[in-house]
Amino acid sequence: MAGPGGGPSRRSHTKSRKGCKTCKKRHIRCDETFPQCRNCTKHQVRCDYQDSPQALQPPESPRSPQQPNLLWTPEIDATIEQWRQTGVWPFDHLPVYPQPQWRIFPKTDLRLVHHVATISNEMFSHRTSKLTLWTDMMPKFFSIAASHPFVMHSILAFSASHLAWISQSSETRNLAFHHAGIALKGLHEGIANFTKVNSDAVLASSLLLAWQATDWRGWASLVTGTKTVIQAMQSWRHESMFADYIAEQAPLPGKSFMNQNYSPISSETRREHLTILSDIQSSLARLQPYLSLTRHEQEGKWVEQLRNYIERLRTSGAAQTAEEQFGQLYALRKWLFWVPISLLAAKHTDATVMVVLAHFYATALALEPMFPEIGAVFCANRSLGPLEEIVLIVHGYQNPSYDDRTQSVSYLIHYPNDVATSYKARRDWMRQQAGEGSPVPQTPYGLEALNMDLQNLAQYSYGQSLSPAFAPSPLNFFPASTLPGLASGPTSPYLEVPQVPRTSVDLSYSSPSYTTPLGSPATGPHYSVPEQPHPFSFGMPPMGYHPSGFVTAPTQIWT
Repeated sequence: MAGPGGGPSRRSHTKSRKGCKTCKKRHIRCDETFPQCRNCTKHQVRCDYQDSPQALQPPESPRSPQQPNLLWTPEIDATIEQWRQTGVWPFDHLPVYPQPQWRIFPKTDLRLVHHVATISNEMFSHRTSKLTLWTDMMPKFFSIAASHPFVMHSILAFSASHLAWISQSSETRNLAFHHAGIALKGLHEGIANFTKVNSDAVLASSLLLAWQATDWRGWASLVTGTKTVIQAMQSWRHESMFADYIAEQAPLPGKSFMNQNYSPISSETRREHLTILSDIQSSLARLQPYLSLTRHEQEGKWVEQLRNYIERLRTSGAAQTAEEQFGQLYALRKWLFWVPISLLAAKHTDATVMVVLAHFYATALALEPMFPEIGAVFCANRSLGPLEEIVLIVHGYQNPSYDDRTQSVSYLIHYPNDVATSYKARRDWMRQQAGEGSPVPQTPYGLEALNMDLQNLAQYSYGQSLSPAFAPSPLNFFPASTLPGLASGPTSPYLEVPQVPRTSVDLSYSSPSYTTPLGSPATGPHYSVPEQPHPFSFGMPPMGYHPSGFVTAPTQIWT
């Protein structure tokens, strides 16, 4: 239709009667921006939209993103895209054979594989994979997953749980739930058809899911089932990919992890427990001066958290049931999984980092007598191997070719070393008493009854929480008043690095063997070990994040 005078036609437009009164009076088009239109804002007048009932209601909270936060970067995206196109495994230091058919995997699954594979590859490249609880086993898990999809889903759930802890993303948490549910279903089917052929797959999935369980019943069911699987594999254990694990980490025969009977603690036993805690605190206090340098700020914060944890164990009541013991040990196990990969990624040759990690592992071993129902299997058994590897490395730093400060901090390995020796002696004695040398006879190609409550396992561990990232606060058993400066709340205070006033604790240690022969760290020169910049970030945002999910500021973190 031609306009007036035969000119161009008028542009069609829709009419609206919802504009504000001010724009209507001025006969101008209102953009209907709520609660203040742009015209009123421009002319600095009050828009009558603000008088509407909708303006008096609180604004809706922004909707969370629908996609899980997997911490993508352009570099990671390019690597995974090339991986999808070529199918070539991009991790040279991670031996995986046979290889899964990577081209058929969705991009999201490849991102989850990329996350744990990148961490493990980094540990292998620096020969530090044996210094962690899990990276040394990842090549075996991936190899088994090539022919057993439920093992791959167990790996994907494990990776998603760590990413969720770092990113604090509910969607990533739900992704971990999704893969864990599929893994549990496949594990159930594998158990129903258990043979020598799929025994390694059943064991691998059981281990991965047990590492992620956050509820005592779910964890106990998985660990009890794992013990039964190991017993069933005795006749072919030397052919298993996990032969070393079966030999070193097998739970004690006849040990029930579902026991909920109360175990009263005598006053004498409690005094022994307090002595254990005092010894740990004393060794950590001797380590603290070496962490005053800026370059060791992160290590210092983790040691401070560990000291606060030990202090709260000291001031709390003794755990008397397996479930209570699970709750008190949970924070420590969380750290044992994630702290080493963070510290080793940044400073894999640093003597101070090695000694700090040795104290984390030694704490798990030292606390085992305080948690007789679950302590060995929950934390201690897996911690012994990495601790022994670290002790060997740190002993090398006592060579006179290193500077005085490096030698001095290396002598602080004596306490962790003595704890490891004591734990091994106690473990060997208990195994001898239990008659571990006589394996339980099993049918060679079948498992008639596997004690793993998979029917109810999902509601125990995976309906609400899946991993160390999403446990309920593991230290809720402590009264809020036991440690000044820690506010009670739904989140675990041990993930916030609070500035806590030091309570009065006797940190003296009677044994002179733990005194470094080179004197106080304040008198020695700076480290001669060069600071190595580490560009590797595991795909995490560079500001404030570390591979373990540690945040430098006291920020609320998922628990």
